[in-house]
Amino acid sequence: MAESKHVTYEDAGVDTAEGGRAVDAIKQMVKETNRPEVIGGIGGFGGLFSAAALKDMEDPILISGTDGVGTKLVLAQILDRHETVGQDLVAMCVNDILASGAEPLFFLDYVAIGHIEAEHMAKIVKGVADGCKLAGCALVGGEMAEHPGVMRPDDYDMAGFTVGVVDRPKMLDPANVREGDVIIGLPSTGVHSNGYSLVRKVIGVDGIVPGTPEAAAKKAELESIELAPGLSLADALLAPTRIYVKPILELLRGEAGKHVHAIAHITGGGITENLNRALPANVDALVERDGAKMGWDVPAVITYISENAELTPNEACKTFNMGVGLMLIVSAEDEAAVTEALEALGEKPFRVGTCIAGSGEVKYTDEQ
Repeated sequence: MAESKHVTYEDAGVDTAEGGRAVDAIKQMVKETNRPEVIGGIGGFGGLFSAAALKDMEDPILISGTDGVGTKLVLAQILDRHETVGQDLVAMCVNDILASGAEPLFFLDYVAIGHIEAEHMAKIVKGVADGCKLAGCALVGGEMAEHPGVMRPDDYDMAGFTVGVVDRPKMLDPANVREGDVIIGLPSTGVHSNGYSLVRKVIGVDGIVPGTPEAAAKKAELESIELAPGLSLADALLAPTRIYVKPILELLRGEAGKHVHAIAHITGGGITENLNRALPANVDALVERDGAKMGWDVPAVITYISENAELTPNEACKTFNMGVGLMLIVSAEDEAAVTEALEALGEKPFRVGTCIAGSGEVKYTDEQ
């Protein structure tokens, strides 16, 4: 029999002491996301949140959502920029449940990493906390999982989970959409967090290991490509996903909000495979497009990637948000009221298209 050897958890590659320091480093930023309903703080076996306020609703419906950031994290690692990917994580979850008219109540995150370093983890979680503050939801807990021998020490992945609530009589429903309705768009901040498998191929980062000379050279290259004055390709590709929660909830709670029939969050699958999720079976969306030109301004970064990938207009619209992060469907007679209400909230809405008789599909004016 082989001689026994004393092996500790630290010998196996898990630094529990550094994990404890990481928790201490994020406690204050987590606390800053608290809502009055939060009970206690992080460190327990579960996050506590009072549901007493839900008793004031006629029929409270809890809505949950989960998502990740995807391969955008590869760029964050190559560029060594980790402060904003947490906002991406929150945005992908809360914008999804917002499409039903729900208010996000609380959020949890899961970060798997090769080796925990407190300072590095604090940068990542700060982005999550910043996103929660933008969404008005509480960060009630999470998990930092160290995976030595499975992931590179500097490699990490993230997942997020949110729970929100909406009163059933006020819940948005594609069944409310009718032929003749108008589609209003709100600008995205760029690529957001979808389409990065294609982006990575276009900019040539596949196979590059963070922290290597190749990564440093690629970082310098991406930072040297100027899309607009003061905006590099690196900056544009890591611009955080926009969180639409606060202005949309304020809109929905006002008089103009009664005219909103449905909302679509434009994520993976672009316009083509997300706007249809806000349509009933007997209505199509007719989106304004003239060849490669949309009926509104498309961010330079999306144009850059689409052109360098030689995407057809249909391929681009099935991959990217094309500059529209959120779409609202309203009746034609209420378009002006909703538009004015959004502008009063500091938004820059624009018409995306109209609803026509059909079978629940997204179509484009240049195909008519």
